[in-house]
Amino acid sequence: MSTHTRTKSREYALQFLYQSEMEKLYLFSDSHFQGFIANQQIPASHVAEVREIARGTLERTAEIDNLIQSVSTNWKLERMSVIDRNVLRLATFELLVAAAPQRVVLNEAIELAKKFGSAESGRFVNGLLDRIAKSTPVG
Repeated sequence: MSTHTRTKSREYALQFLYQSEMEKLYLFSDSHFQGFIANQQIPASHVAEVREIARGTLERTAEIDNLIQSVSTNWKLERMSVIDRNVLRLATFELLVAAAPQRVVLNEAIELAKKFGSAESGRFVNGLLDRIAKSTPVG
């Protein structure tokens, strides 16, 4: 899969995670996912990877949230913006399963935070993910 395709898949997965949280759907649902794919007109070439990232992130949310909270000394998860929280979750999932090199995961997450978050999101996400990457065995 090309780098551009993986980047777009992360973006779509973030949008799905954001929508799921806004709708208070915390477990992965195939019907919800299929509705998202249809409504957003996600290209078929991205569907499997978006599903993998979204499902894995949602299935491991408790573990991921504990890890994020352990490195976030000044911010409770519930105080973080929905975008920042879900960028962190998505990237932490990818770090845990060694889906891509750490540097790539961190850079992509920072770019997602800058694109969809606030002016401070890139730095905020970078700081926390750097701590997570240093404290987490991969794979």
